[in-house]
Amino acid sequence: MKRLLSILALFAFAFSSNVFASGAADSPEARVSQFYTWYIKTGSDLTFPLLKEGIFEYVAKDTVNKLRSDYRHNRLPEDVDYFTKTQDEDDQDWLSHIAPRQVAMLGDVAVVPVMFGSKSQTGVVVFMRKIAGVWKITKVDSTLDYR
Repeated sequence: MKRLLSILALFAFAFSSNVFASGAADSPEARVSQFYTWYIKTGSDLTFPLLKEGIFEYVAKDTVNKLRSDYRHNRLPEDVDYFTKTQDEDDQDWLSHIAPRQVAMLGDVAVVPVMFGSKSQTGVVVFMRKIAGVWKITKVDSTLDYR
């Protein structure tokens, strides 16, 4: 009987750990890290991640469609990459240093500050909403002063 209770306790612990881990993997911070890892890797092979179908896993469909339309009509904002708000990045440094900060919830919107790099850090603020049960990026804004 003791052995059975030990096995059940071990099973319960393993199950609760998996539930906790999957919850953490579905957090806005985790989704932002997953997105930027995918985005930077995809861009480093000289392809344009905005045009890849994989972007729909991380970014809301309406946002992607608007950005693609802006791209086709040469209207992308600020002449910088929309998701990083930079013209260039250090792919290797950034991949090793994607640092989401504490999320602020504004109703059903998660606001996630993210810092990139270790040498000369830069940051963005990512807005996310749960769509069909998954956190998706709806907007990205710069942390730079208004110009």
